[in-house]
Formats: sequence, C-alpha cells, structure tokens
Amino acid sequence: MKPSILIVDDDEVMQETLSDVLRKRGYEIFSVGSGNDALSMMKKNVIDLILLDMRLPDVNGLEVLKKIKEFDTEILVIMMTAYSDVQTAVSAMKLDAYDYINKPFELEELKLLIEKGLETKSLINEVRRLHRQQKGKRQNSQIYGVSPQIDYVKELIGMISKTHKTSVLIQGESGTGKELAANAIHYNSGRSDKPLMKINCSAIPDSLLESELFGYEKGAFTDAKNTKKGLFELADGGTVFLDEIGDMNPFLQSKILRVLENQTFMRVGGEREIKVDVRITAATNKDLETMVKEGFFRKDLYYRLKVMVVEMPPLRDRLEDILLLSNLFIEENNKEYNKKIKGFSEEAKRLMVQYSWPGNVRELKNVIERAMILIDQEVITPKHLPFELKQTEKIIHGNTEHEIFETKDDMSLEYMEKIHLSKVLKRLEWNKSKASKSLGISRATLRAKIKKYDLLDN
Repeated sequence: MKPSILIVDDDEVMQETLSDVLRKRGYEIFSVGSGNDALSMMKKNVIDLILLDMRLPDVNGLEVLKKIKEFDTEILVIMMTAYSDVQTAVSAMKLDAYDYINKPFELEELKLLIEKGLETKSLINEVRRLHRQQKGKRQNSQIYGVSPQIDYVKELIGMISKTHKTSVLIQGESGTGKELAANAIHYNSGRSDKPLMKINCSAIPDSLLESELFGYEKGAFTDAKNTKKGLFELADGGTVFLDEIGDMNPFLQSKILRVLENQTFMRVGGEREIKVDVRITAATNKDLETMVKEGFFRKDLYYRLKVMVVEMPPLRDRLEDILLLSNLFIEENNKEYNKKIKGFSEEAKRLMVQYSWPGNVRELKNVIERAMILIDQEVITPKHLPFELKQTEKIIHGNTEHEIFETKDDMSLEYMEKIHLSKVLKRLEWNKSKASKSLGISRATLRAKIKKYDLLDN
C-alpha cells in the first residue's frame, strides 16, 4: 500500500509542483488550498503525512496542526513556512509537528525529510506491533495446573528463568506443552524484552535449515541475491528455541555446539565470525540418551544442552489438571463461538478423567473444541465426546476393576482417584512397578500420589 501525503498550500503552482514530484516517487497524493479543506480531506481519507503551509487564507497553520493532532496523533506533519521564524518553528514542534522546512527549499531536501518521516513512522508502527505481539505471547506462556508434577515444572522454570545463558532441554511426549515451557522460560527471564525466535527442526529440509538458522551472504548460492540474517542473528539478546532437535542432522548439530560454546557462528558462504548473545532452549519427544548411544545424536551437544532439563509430564499423570484445563478451554471457546457452556455432566467428567489422553493437552484442547461446536445445551454430556473416550469406559467396565468407577454424583475427583489407587495397589499386592504400569503413570508419580493420599501398605 502506497504511503499517502496531503499537501496543504494556497499556492496552486506549489501544489502542482509538489504533487507531480511526489507522485513520481510512488506516493498517493491529495492536495487542498485551505485549512478547513485539509481537515475535511483528512477525515475522509487515510493520510500518513501532511505538508502544511504556515500561512493559509482561512486558518493559521498552527491552529490547523492542533486540530490535526486532536483528530489523529499518528499523522506526521511537516510545517512549511516562508519565514525563518524560530519562535513559530518552536511552537509547531511543541504541538507535535514532525519537523519544519523553510521556503524556498530544495526539492531533494523535502524528499529526504519525507522519506525520513515515513521511515520513522514505519519503525514506530513495527515496534508497537511487536509490543502487541510480545504481550500476546506473554499471555500464552502461562502454564496451568495444580498437580504436583506441574507444580514442580513451574518451580523449575522459575529457577531457570533467573539465569541468563543456561541452556535448557525440554523433554516430553507430543502435545505436553514443550513450546509453552520454552515461552515461559523466555518471558519470565531478563531477556523477555528481546526476541524469542523459534524453528521446528523436523519441518524444514536439511538443505534449508542451515540458512534459516545462520543466514547467508550474498552470492553464497544461486538464489542468494542479497545477504540474509538467520535466526541466531535476529535473536541477539534473546532466546532461540529449537523444537524437535532430535531430528537435526549431525552436521548442523556441530554448528549448534559451536554457538553454545563460543556464542559465534558464520553465515552460509561467509568468512567472518558473528558474535551473538543468545540462550538456547531445545525440545524433543525422542529419547536423546538412546540416540547418543546409537550414534544418531552428538554426545557433546547432548550434555551441553541438558545443563537444565525440564520434563513435561503426560496428561495421564496429571489427573487433577484434566478438568481444570478443560474448563479453561471451555472459557476460550465460549468467547470464540459466542456460547455460554457451563461445564460437564458428572458422567462426562468421569469419561474425561478415566481416558488415557495419548495426545496429551493438545488432544484435550481439540476434544473440547469439537464438543463446543456440537453442543446445543449448557452442559457437555457423553454424546458430545468422541468415540474413543466412550470406548475407554466400556473397556474399564468390562474388566474386573469395574467397581472402581462405581461412584456417587457428589464424590470428588480426588476421592475417586484415591479409591482407584488404593484398589489397584491392593490387587497387585503393592507391587509399585506393576501398579504404575497398570495405571499408565511413572513410578515417581505413583509415589507422589501415595504420599499425597497417605495410602498405607496394609
């Protein structure tokens, strides 16, 4: 979209000259000969910059400037005056004029002043856009949950955020919120006002990934018409998040190791080292330790990345969080779809809690959105839930543990979980390995729940 300029001058020759010159420069031009016409034109059209003559036939230029700024503070105004009157210029600047130029002036001088003004406006708009974007991202860096597992994650992220350069490896199944953890680390750190640059290492071909990460010099390859900065350069002062780093090839792994060790790199086709100040966070749903043993991941990079490790727990280990997160997603979708859904029926709650959630929080979010689209009442019931959640109920009620879920409507979720854990442990004679496998949770999670509910080996 072409920048628009309004010329306000009662001299018709000046109007025509400036209009012709500036139109050839690619600007959209409007022109009027009086202050009142300028105000009227400004209200009917989107104007980026106004060339305003100080002396007009109807209204003083300073008065017009004042009204312009009352209408829209974002419009840039360059005052034009035939007098070298310092006091008039000072008055214009106090009223928030961008600048002023004395008549007669050189057209090149005016062109440069206009270019500088529009460039400044563009930069201001970009900074504001980035601030809005950063604010939105900050809001999306909140980790929700009340389970012991997620409490530990939040505590760990709080400690990591206080460090400046410590690299972080975020591990966990797909859909557990690894990117959310990376956001939280960045936006709670001293780097929060600097960029957080992200890249999915599995989504970009190896041939392009190096250029995306490190940039390239002009002429480095056939299509390199200009020099391009890579993510590490753009993130200077901030954080680089390497998602799915387990899919990165060994050649690029060595270059990442160099950044970790020296905070330097070279662009593709470059011959000089570029120094940056970045924190690297990386995430994977793969077992990097096994990949190291099998020779698919560099051992030295693995140990440099895992200075701090954040393990994102699967949703099946966070029973306390399932309904809490579900209600948050209901609130989001109420706004999105303009609905007033209040929650779940007791039967639907039971289905939600007993399902194993292989897709974790991402799957939960999708299930809620699906239900919100289908629902025509105020409460989500089993008919609004997908087939796989109802299949789980049939499987459970079809085995010897069906009595575990024979619950009363007023029974709390925590009490239901306590009874379930107790019965499974008794049935398996308190063999914690078998119990954790049967429940689909880790032994650490099982121990935490035994302690939480004060269960005793009777």
